Amino acid sequence: MGGKDLTPEDLYGVIIFSWEIDMGKTRNMMQKGWTRKKSIMQDVRKTCILGWGWHQADLLRLAGEGSHPSPRKMARRDFLRGYQKEMLFIPICLLMALILSSCSLKRYAVNRMGDAMAGSGSTFASDDNPELIRAATPFSLKLMESLLAESPEHRGLLLAAARGFTQYGYAFTQQDADEAEKDDLHRAIELRRYARRLYLRARNYGLRGLETSHEGIRDELYRDPESSVQSFVMEDVPLIYWTAASWGAAISLSKDNPALVADLPQMEALIYRALELDEAFDHGAIHVFLIALESGSASKTPEGLKLVRLHFRRAVELSRGMLAAPLVSMAENVSVGTQDRKEFTDLLNRALTIDADAIPEWRLNNLIMQRRAAWLLSRTDDFFLE
Repeated sequence: MGGKDLTPEDLYGVIIFSWEIDMGKTRNMMQKGWTRKKSIMQDVRKTCILGWGWHQADLLRLAGEGSHPSPRKMARRDFLRGYQKEMLFIPICLLMALILSSCSLKRYAVNRMGDAMAGSGSTFASDDNPELIRAATPFSLKLMESLLAESPEHRGLLLAAARGFTQYGYAFTQQDADEAEKDDLHRAIELRRYARRLYLRARNYGLRGLETSHEGIRDELYRDPESSVQSFVMEDVPLIYWTAASWGAAISLSKDNPALVADLPQMEALIYRALELDEAFDHGAIHVFLIALESGSASKTPEGLKLVRLHFRRAVELSRGMLAAPLVSMAENVSVGTQDRKEFTDLLNRALTIDADAIPEWRLNNLIMQRRAAWLLSRTDDFFLE
């Protein structure tokens, strides 16, 4: 434009052209897919330097700055300098928005993956190969923990972790310990210690999950177990159950740990609250748990034994007789205690006759419990005096 006066049309063209350049740079930056803040800030600095140079060299030239600028041209130059600073602010704002949105996108991606992981239990549950699940589960659990490091209050992931560590500890660690005990007591002891660590990790994830909607619940449980659980509602039952189940399993392996055994009131408060809220949860899972929990005192009184049998009948009813777990639990926790050999063998043989493929979502559960039933039958003479 040289010495020609800058018309409104020229100024409009400069503004639009400048905006297109800045937007072009921003789009290019977004396409790079930054993942590191250091790289982002370096590009911000480069953009600012390039933007300043372009405006300084070109906008002032377009304004007709010479050795003797007129007052009108000086005013126009001052206007463009002010505009220059405002235009430089645009890419910076866009880049800051990109930084913030990248964090939001990352959290969104983590949460979506967390949702998928939290719902993946049904895929494992229908598998017909327990050994494949044994090999795959550790990776799945560690992936959950990695996602929880990014989204520590993801309730679904916390539930999945509590459930997953409990199931893995029981099906593939404690069962291995029981089977190894006869031939290798040292290995059995080590496996039980490992199982206890898995249960406690599950318990901690369960408590964290409960904390997401009941802040301070862990401390309240220790202060007043019975009162603290009254704040729980129906939607809390899955977390309550898996927290109690893992806690109870850890206590059962802790005869050498009085501090952990002393947590029995907290665990009991949880499971009985779950029973109050949804006694039919997971096709009788709470009743199966209570068969084991109450069997210790059941054999001492007729009333106690009657209550345990009520839990057993209700669990069988809720599962329509298609789950082996109630039968196995009754056999090893009650029949052994009452020294009823016939009941013991009848219950376990019933468990073994269940068609594991009849209900696909119960397939893995039944296969694992049938494995335990077969092992218990093989040890019948060890459990009974006659």
